[in-house]
Amino acid sequence: MGTFILRRLGQMLLTAICLTFIVFFMTNLLPNLEKLAKTQGNFRMSEEAVTSWLGDRGYLAPLPYKFGQWVGVVPGWVTEKIDDDGVTKVTGRCFLPNTHTQDRSRFCGVLQGHWGTSTVFKTNVDGLVAKRLAATGKLMGFVLLLMVPMALIVGVLAGMREGSKLDRTLSTFSIASTATPEYVSGVIFIALFASSKFGISPLLAEWGWIDTKTLLLGSAKQAVEDATFRNFFLPVLTISLYGMGYIARMTRASMAEVMTAQYVRTARLKGVSFRNVVMKHALRNALIAPFTVIMLQVPWLLNGVVIVETLFAYDGFGRLLVQAASNNDIELLMAVSVVSVIVVLVTQLISDVGYVFLNPRIRIS
Repeated sequence: MGTFILRRLGQMLLTAICLTFIVFFMTNLLPNLEKLAKTQGNFRMSEEAVTSWLGDRGYLAPLPYKFGQWVGVVPGWVTEKIDDDGVTKVTGRCFLPNTHTQDRSRFCGVLQGHWGTSTVFKTNVDGLVAKRLAATGKLMGFVLLLMVPMALIVGVLAGMREGSKLDRTLSTFSIASTATPEYVSGVIFIALFASSKFGISPLLAEWGWIDTKTLLLGSAKQAVEDATFRNFFLPVLTISLYGMGYIARMTRASMAEVMTAQYVRTARLKGVSFRNVVMKHALRNALIAPFTVIMLQVPWLLNGVVIVETLFAYDGFGRLLVQAASNNDIELLMAVSVVSVIVVLVTQLISDVGYVFLNPRIRIS
């Protein structure tokens, strides 16, 4: 097992470097750099001014050299200019303009903990990404707590008696939940629970069951700092319903297959109760396939909740990815991409290791 994990870690490192270089190459294409220069400078800048702006900030260096600076294995760029007053102004990647010469580092990349500065938010990228990642992590945690048990219960109940009315009903519900886009279900939930003119909130207020105008809030902006049931339940419910259908269908298929296995039939013939057959013989084997699917939901939750975060005004990691891409914020986009790659690779590793423990028939050579 230890050799397997070390080998997979090596593969993960190589994959992360390759994917990161591809993203770095795409974000540092000349049209993107020219757009960045005009966005930060002036849209009416001449070609000479754009070239000067990019050159002063190290963007025109060879791509491998720039990538090495970003990683932290190549010294950062330094630009010295003499202004009209004869004062030499020094700028660079590794220091601020007003820092002393002895305080300036030669290397300041990812390996040194320097992720750059956002050109849009005007702040350090690492702190911004950490804050947004924590916000989405909180959202993901509550979604998993609601989605996974609900999906497993629905899938197990549907697969216990394949072809029954309960199976058809739960399967229809699972398909409908997955087939309904998040922006549709989210708008429906807002109209039902967070509108003071439509849905059930006016009725509950009229009957005196709630003291506020609406049962729930349609905005989750305050949930980033202070999450409550009123401002956080709707985005959690929207994501959970959309993601649970696929897990439930996988669980149902796995459970139905296990229930027809020979050892289950033998247990039934021996007189073991149906409840014990399900709980002690079928359930563990039926959860092997859904476990992998559940682990793959984590990367999807990290980057795939953009619509929900935008709909409910929740400042999370997915929304930050959209802001970085739409504003051509290269440093921020690189940091977001690297974090996304790391999350995907780590969840795949956990999925592989967990699959081995759940299925004793798997042997690692």
